[in-house]
Amino acid sequence: MRDPVHHPLFARFYERISVAAETRAGIAAHRAELLAGLSGRVIEIGAGNGLNFPHYPGQVSEVVALEPERRLRRSAVAAALRAEVPVDVVPGVAEALPVKSEAFDAAVASLVLCSVRDLPRALAELRRVLRPGGQLRFFEHGRAEGRALATVQRVADRTVWPLLFGGCHTARDPLAALSAAGFEVTGFRRLRVPEGGVPFPSSPSVLGTARRPADD
Repeated sequence: MRDPVHHPLFARFYERISVAAETRAGIAAHRAELLAGLSGRVIEIGAGNGLNFPHYPGQVSEVVALEPERRLRRSAVAAALRAEVPVDVVPGVAEALPVKSEAFDAAVASLVLCSVRDLPRALAELRRVLRPGGQLRFFEHGRAEGRALATVQRVADRTVWPLLFGGCHTARDPLAALSAAGFEVTGFRRLRVPEGGVPFPSSPSVLGTARRPADD
């Protein structure tokens, strides 16, 4: 069967650039901050080549990691074998999570909400599978606050950027999308990746925590 997401050229490119960016762009430190303090059962969407896996703390009892792109999923499986916590890598898309409702204590979305095809549906699925009060940790590209870069983002999203970068859209607003999906954003900070140099359309980012309301 054909995979629902098939970007073999981008996957090959991403495998190389993402590993280099872990140190050169400081992304490894952001991943460690993103996952610090997690515990229990965790679901991660768009796991890519598994670069989050080494940063999961020992209190995590299980990670179910979804990755729809076949080449990246193979790399994620190899990374899962080296992880210090149990990681089960499975095929699947964020818009139709193949798991039971309210089955997880936490969810992780890391550099993936920019590329899901149906963002409201993906967030609705994450809310469904989280237990009431469960956390959603997010580290995502976001809409720039400055007018000039925001304009560049909109132009990029309407032209070549999604074609070149596996469906990525740089001008999405993850904070607004989370609130619209019924999550309570409990804390976040804005950052630029990489921190120095000329910013890319994908540089403006946000890292934070949201939760499914406890009385949901």
